[in-house]
Amino acid sequence: MGSALTTIGLPVALGIIMLGLGLSLTLADFARVLKQPKAVMVALLCQLVLLPAICFGLVLAFQLPPVLAVGMMMLAASPGGTTANLYSHLFRGDIALNISLTAVNSVIAVVTLPVITNFAIWYFEPFDDQLGLQWAKALEVFAIVLLPVAAGMLIRRFWPRFAQGMDKPVRIASVIILVVVIAGAVASNWQLLVDKFAQLALITILFCVISLTIGYFVPRMLKIGARQAIASSFEIGIHNATLAIVIAQSVLGSMELSLPAAVYGVLMFFVAFGFGFLIRGKERVPEEATEVAS
Repeated sequence: MGSALTTIGLPVALGIIMLGLGLSLTLADFARVLKQPKAVMVALLCQLVLLPAICFGLVLAFQLPPVLAVGMMMLAASPGGTTANLYSHLFRGDIALNISLTAVNSVIAVVTLPVITNFAIWYFEPFDDQLGLQWAKALEVFAIVLLPVAAGMLIRRFWPRFAQGMDKPVRIASVIILVVVIAGAVASNWQLLVDKFAQLALITILFCVISLTIGYFVPRMLKIGARQAIASSFEIGIHNATLAIVIAQSVLGSMELSLPAAVYGVLMFFVAFGFGFLIRGKERVPEEATEVAS
């Protein structure tokens, strides 16, 4: 059961999630980047450069075993998840900026995720064969991440009514399938998860707090607006743990490699929720309605 869930269930679940993302995107979401270049560039630099470097330092400081160290680096290289949009909405962030960042970051991650993962595999040497993400496997990442998004965008472009009607069912289906698949995978590897949870809980919580803090305070220090800083914080702090799990288990074939993302994926919801209340109490965020992409 665990093997079938890993090789079939997880990619299908992620594919549906990415299809749902595509159904909510238009080319205007990419073009909007040009209207807020400073906010976008700052967020992307934090996400793509600063966080992997910080995660690398944390992994060395905590002296994680090689497989878990690579799993943490893969998590750090993963783009923001669609859940960031929900948190941004709850705490009055700029949702339009979240959507644009998710769109752009998902495209960039097709290149940066294999590069950072291969660097981590080379440095920490968790596997005997040292193969890492070769070109064929990097193409799998491309197919897993971008093809469903492109399909969703095409559906929205040519069949907008159908896309609008399918948006909610696809979201519900993705959540149900993901919960079932992850629950089955966890059940079949329960002892391994229990054995490693305590080892991973502190570093994943710390990494989440650092990600959220950097995502908020770096833009504010650079005179970017509060709503944009909130959007940046959640986009950077809420990584796409599902993507990291799928690549670890389906592409690289390692359950243990996926454990940092699995632990992070549970704990980040509570950490991000608490952080949202902290920044909301720090300064008054304007009440105006957030812009939502058409």
